[in-house]
Amino acid sequence: MEPYTIPAQTRIGHVHLKVANLKRAMAFYCDLLGFELVTMYGDQAAFVSAGGYHHHIGLNTWYSKGAPPAPTRAAGLFHTAIVYPTRRDLAVALQRLLDADYPITGASDHGVSEAIYLNDPDQNGVELYWDRPREQWPRLHDGSIEMYTRQLDLEGLLREK
Repeated sequence: MEPYTIPAQTRIGHVHLKVANLKRAMAFYCDLLGFELVTMYGDQAAFVSAGGYHHHIGLNTWYSKGAPPAPTRAAGLFHTAIVYPTRRDLAVALQRLLDADYPITGASDHGVSEAIYLNDPDQNGVELYWDRPREQWPRLHDGSIEMYTRQLDLEGLLREK
């Protein structure tokens, strides 16, 4: 097979999650995180988005209604990453989580980005983050990107609001 590189403009369009309780999942993704409901498929599925896109996240109970969360130690989705346009937007999201007393599982500075980690009500991992501008990404001597995991300064982030 001939070597192939995917086009640079390629992006991941959406994630579709199996959930146990559609109303509970919508409360998290719409009411807490602020996604907008685009359409429902009866009482079994919902598509939600930011900015009027057809859907960034699909939620369905087709195979999972009332089911327990997937085992942590099994193959599957590690987390869904939601990119915020600015650091201030990430700070607003963090404040909403804090105001709602929603549990956060981690917060990291990765050099190229800053991230807040949590689980949705079905224990699907969720990463909320913003990317630093490329010119601010840390680089090694050979020019490659230096990504790391350091503690995120949450107080500094919250000052962005």
